[in-house]
Amino acid sequence: MISNQETLNLSPFIGIYDIVVPKDNMLRQINELVDFSFILEELKTKYCLDNGRNAISPIRMFKYLLLKSIYDLSDIDLVERSKYDMSFKYFLDIAPEDEVINPSSLTKFRRLRLQDVGLLDMLIGESVEIALEKGIIKSKNIIVDATHTRARYNQKSPKEFLQEKSKNVRKAVYQIDQSMKEKFPTKTTSNEVKDELNYCNQVISFVETQPHIATIPAVKEKLNVLKEVVEDYTEQLSYSVDPDARVGLKSEDYSFFGFKTHIAMSDERIITAAVVTTGEQGDGKYFKELVEKSRQTGMEVNTVIGDTAYSEKENIAYSKLENVSLVSKLHPVVSNGTRAEEDKFEFNKDAGMYVCKAGHLAKNKKYDARDGKKGNPRIRYLFDVEKCKVCPFREGCYRDGAKSKSYYVTIKSTEHKDQETFQHTEEFKKLAKTRYKIEAKNSKLKQRHGYDVASYSGLIGMQLQGATAIFAANLKRIIKLLNEKE
Repeated sequence: MISNQETLNLSPFIGIYDIVVPKDNMLRQINELVDFSFILEELKTKYCLDNGRNAISPIRMFKYLLLKSIYDLSDIDLVERSKYDMSFKYFLDIAPEDEVINPSSLTKFRRLRLQDVGLLDMLIGESVEIALEKGIIKSKNIIVDATHTRARYNQKSPKEFLQEKSKNVRKAVYQIDQSMKEKFPTKTTSNEVKDELNYCNQVISFVETQPHIATIPAVKEKLNVLKEVVEDYTEQLSYSVDPDARVGLKSEDYSFFGFKTHIAMSDERIITAAVVTTGEQGDGKYFKELVEKSRQTGMEVNTVIGDTAYSEKENIAYSKLENVSLVSKLHPVVSNGTRAEEDKFEFNKDAGMYVCKAGHLAKNKKYDARDGKKGNPRIRYLFDVEKCKVCPFREGCYRDGAKSKSYYVTIKSTEHKDQETFQHTEEFKKLAKTRYKIEAKNSKLKQRHGYDVASYSGLIGMQLQGATAIFAANLKRIIKLLNEKE
């Protein structure tokens, strides 16, 4: 049960915060900047208003998740720090002497209260609204790009993944005390996941009985990760092979297993829209959605800046229809080519190859000048026929017994003359130089907010992580720009 009325903190020690949490503290500034009551309004239908025990305020629970993203902490380390960090307690609206939550409450909050609430769009919209009200966003330009996040659970078996995490704990301990090797529980020889789980619990219990080791930060960090993984398996919330993660390609030689976040950002480096997808999705197809979501936040969009992935025909046509300048260099294959079965093959601009519906990358390409023949030049993309033979989508795509599988793109150099002309103007070149800003933003999301690896499993979990990480990044940016104005 939650109350519709805010509680009044009458602690005699509340004045401590005025001493230990200065005015320039980031968390104090966030509290003063944001009215978090919108969280209560959004989530109150997830609670009973007049029956049952009093629940922890959803605003406070959400703030815990925000702290987790701002400081890139595990649930256990987050709660532990909130016991003694007065800035955390101030931000959470907890009296200095009050108890904090149990870490398991965060798991339940994510699972039971944050499903189907459109948190990503809501938080971005709230932060952009603040930026517009404060006069932070003045430009009418957005920069678009996509960044990848590796799945928390990779393509290893459940047993292999648990083994890896328990091994990390042992290694951290051995670096402190080599003699501990002889004292650890005996490893299981079983192939059963439940036996590996039992061994992991034994490792946790053993290390915790060695306080001189368990309290060392390098060991504690690995131990907390192992605890969370074991809890996830026990609660059946996560799996070693993430059910929603997919293989994406960053180049011909580098792939990742996970998710993509397609981002739009204002010239002031405030993220105005985001779409979280599985890893294999192409960048260009989310152009229209990013523009429309940015406009829905209240921002005016006249110019969109992106790399060559966004110069698809559909995006150029949409830009002209919406009277938007598209600053994206034409790619001779994506923009000027004509091709069949566009729904079955997508161009991956990082690898410079087409990807089939099953996610397989073409292994080679050849330029066919068609000398002496009718028709325009074309590019032939060759796929691994051995993969085609066992592909679940082979019907209608691969002919049984065929020794090769090719996909042709015909080059038509006469199309999109207007875009090509714009591409050579000084205005285009000047605007294109600002694209580095979103690459820097993507880097900050990964390095400072833990966005390089998924914190939870599944697409819903990734959307939750994206929502809190982007909200935190936007608030920090707004505060920085407001401080610069003073």
